[in-house]
Amino acid sequence: MKLYTFFRSSASFRVRIALNHKGLKWEHAGVSLPKGEHLESSYKSVNPQGLVPALEDGKHLLTQSLAIMEYLDEVHPGPKLLPPDPVDRAYVRAFSQIIACEIHPLNNLRARKYISKTYKLDEEGVSSWYRHWIAEGFQMLEGFLAQEKKHGKHVYRDQVTMADCCLVPQVFNALLYKCDVKPYPTVMRIHEACMQQDAFIRAQPSKQPDSL
Repeated sequence: MKLYTFFRSSASFRVRIALNHKGLKWEHAGVSLPKGEHLESSYKSVNPQGLVPALEDGKHLLTQSLAIMEYLDEVHPGPKLLPPDPVDRAYVRAFSQIIACEIHPLNNLRARKYISKTYKLDEEGVSSWYRHWIAEGFQMLEGFLAQEKKHGKHVYRDQVTMADCCLVPQVFNALLYKCDVKPYPTVMRIHEACMQQDAFIRAQPSKQPDSL
């Protein structure tokens, strides 16, 4: 398998965690977003969306991080990223989608560049935008965990799932932008538990070849 990835891409980070957790071997293919390599024809011939991650698995090309993780869980051996019960799977998917659909799109590189250029925001203005949506999104996560009462060491009981793969990169970004994470003790406790595990440690941005 070959993963087209950028070391600071949180969506790529999610898939790296999933691949590592399932014990799968994969080849790193760096795509620099700041250099615009994702928009070049050479990469768009691989993934016409011009986004990372993209995963080549034999003759198949998979895109979009949540879809990739569910694919990996369905066709490859190793620890499961989704629980067996349909209600519990819906819980894990809902938590994952709060991050992937509600938080991340507002704060990704494309959005930050657009608001900076269009509304003439300086670096602090963009950071303020970022911190606002992190606060709103993390309130959702903390409240969801409190209401559902399905969390333990991880988002779902003591099992690493797709939800943890989504949570850790989002916390990394929040800390990078100096967001106040003290109001979200459950989220941070789960993040800290995840970061004790090899699959998460090896997937973090500083461990990637293109981070140098």
